[in-house]
Amino acid sequence: MSRPKKVTDSAILDAIERVVVKHGASHLSIDAVAQEAGISKSRVVYDYKSKTALLEALIDRQFERDTVRIQSMLIECVDTPHPELFARIKIAERALDDTERAVAMAITSSMSSKESLRERMLKWIERDLLAMDSGAKPEAARMAYFAFIGFSCHEWFGLVDRSDEERLPFLEEIRKMYVGYPESYPTTKPNPQKG
Repeated sequence: MSRPKKVTDSAILDAIERVVVKHGASHLSIDAVAQEAGISKSRVVYDYKSKTALLEALIDRQFERDTVRIQSMLIECVDTPHPELFARIKIAERALDDTERAVAMAITSSMSSKESLRERMLKWIERDLLAMDSGAKPEAARMAYFAFIGFSCHEWFGLVDRSDEERLPFLEEIRKMYVGYPESYPTTKPNPQKG
């Protein structure tokens, strides 16, 4: 009698990623992950009860990876005008690989149908916005962050494929946006005369 294959959570998460890279989020299923990992469907169901649970695990893994990258880059960016912002921009200097792009697409395409996935992504954004507020010129940090996210989304979704020669100067302009932003920017108050 053969022994059951020992498989780690990491191996299952790797299989989830491979399914998404090969076939996209629409083909992600417990069956597909079990087949990709070479394990029984019941083993996958034991840890991940549904497709939503698979996607939640994928988001959580990306969040953990992102957190590790940011923490590592914060050390390198400690002497910049806003380490939290500049660390995120520095990370984006490297082009996404196929797995990162496929995971971004899978997460994004699934958020509209499942509230739990949307809530996980909101926590990710809230973390980033709190980090933007932690330094000097929080308004400037948020403006630059949103410019950076807009720039990054085009690459995540495969809408634009930039070379390093195109990407790096653009990211530098986002840094300059932060540095050149006034220390205190007047806030716009609602006009009670307008509807």
